[in-house]
Amino acid sequence: MRRLVSAVTALTMLSAQPVLAQRQCSSVSDQSAFEIQALRSELMVLATGCHEDERYNAFMRRYQSDLQANERAINAYFQHRYGKAAQSEHDRFVTDLANAISRQGSDLGGDFCPRNGLIFNEVLALQSPNELTEFAAGKELVPASVEICTPAATTAAATHKVSTAIARKKKK
Repeated sequence: MRRLVSAVTALTMLSAQPVLAQRQCSSVSDQSAFEIQALRSELMVLATGCHEDERYNAFMRRYQSDLQANERAINAYFQHRYGKAAQSEHDRFVTDLANAISRQGSDLGGDFCPRNGLIFNEVLALQSPNELTEFAAGKELVPASVEICTPAATTAAATHKVSTAIARKKKK
């Protein structure tokens, strides 16, 4: 029986590693930026779905400068990663994140607001804005369905364009 439990535990841990690795960024600052964005999205979904506008506004006011700095970091990440497509990729990410969090709320049904609404108490009870990064990391709010820190785009598209251009020239 012990061997069976050990085997199941080992398989579970091994199967979870790709998911964990997929959700980790190569840079701690990038990871933190995405975690804070996930916290902000979680609170936004709670505000709109649970009529917590006042507490959401209190959160936004209290951490305004930190959230603005985080937004600049997210923008820099997308600009570096996607170049001209940065804004559309950033918009897609924010939408996917909010939709995934909203779906999780729908799955919880009537339990969502009482269960998740306590996060407002926690985040507003932090002693200083410096604790926000650690708090967001500890909550693990980035849904598994949302990709963060995706690998840099490969040159496959560029290679395909060159191959297509060469093929066209050969046909002429």
